[in-house]
Amino acid sequence: MDARSTTRPPRTPPTPLERSVDTYLDYLATNRGLARNTLDAYGRDLAALLSFLAARGRTQPQAVRSDDLVDYLAWLRDRRSQAASVARRLSAARGWLRFLESTGELKASPAASVRSARLPRRLPRPWTRDDVRRLLEAPFDGLAGPRDRAMLETLYGAGLRVSELVSLRLAQLNLDGGYVVVIGKGNKERPVPVGVPAREALRAYLDGPRAAMLRRRMSPHVFVTPRGRAMSRQGFWKLLRRRALVLDLPPVSPHRLRHSFATHLLEGGADLRAVQAMLGHADIGTTQIYTDVARTRLRDLHRRFHPRSKRRRI
Repeated sequence: MDARSTTRPPRTPPTPLERSVDTYLDYLATNRGLARNTLDAYGRDLAALLSFLAARGRTQPQAVRSDDLVDYLAWLRDRRSQAASVARRLSAARGWLRFLESTGELKASPAASVRSARLPRRLPRPWTRDDVRRLLEAPFDGLAGPRDRAMLETLYGAGLRVSELVSLRLAQLNLDGGYVVVIGKGNKERPVPVGVPAREALRAYLDGPRAAMLRRRMSPHVFVTPRGRAMSRQGFWKLLRRRALVLDLPPVSPHRLRHSFATHLLEGGADLRAVQAMLGHADIGTTQIYTDVARTRLRDLHRRFHPRSKRRRI
């Protein structure tokens, strides 16, 4: 018998529980505008939970109990999953079940009473102002030098996420007005001011070097490669790491410069709500962490340099 003529077993239709996850992911894509990578991560986390629930015979949303979620978390810990991974998967489950509650599929979310171990809050470690000055004021060489300077000045000067930086388009720049319109998480737009050094670096790059890199090709993106493509996150991370190594600076990442932007603003007396708006944080609690960073650094400086910061020895 021809192997190609062998009939395949019929595919098992999705359960109501599986369909509810698909509906939730569609909602996130349509109403929340989440990026594909984020949706894929939610899908993987919820698929793991569905497999656990299926082994218990759960096929209906109404059949899920809080005990199932508690046992699921214990199962993850038994498999030595990282605390951050366990917390992330519980967060995905919470969002899905809360969505089902909002649509009337559930009377109450079974995750409401489930608690996971609280993760220790990791304070970001910003660069000093002198470190940032050395990074930005050292010479930039080669054809890509003006682009690299403009990218670094814009990243630190406006506190952008690296994804927001590399996806900047010409239409988002308003250099005469002194700001850029950033498209952040959930496709939300926010105007962010940029200082004089960043504006000058952008103009110097746009007035010649960018066209030389494009070689008569067209691109809507601000930051491009010599091949005419938009700069990638990985490409920018590599150039930032190389520059830090050459200048013998501390380890750096794009997000660390964003931390430095927020911390230096607060150290200078900026209002927390204003910093929240510039960073694009939906929750003020996310921005609050930078006030702890600023206080910690000020305490350290006081201990190190104030003549009466330490207990006197007799």
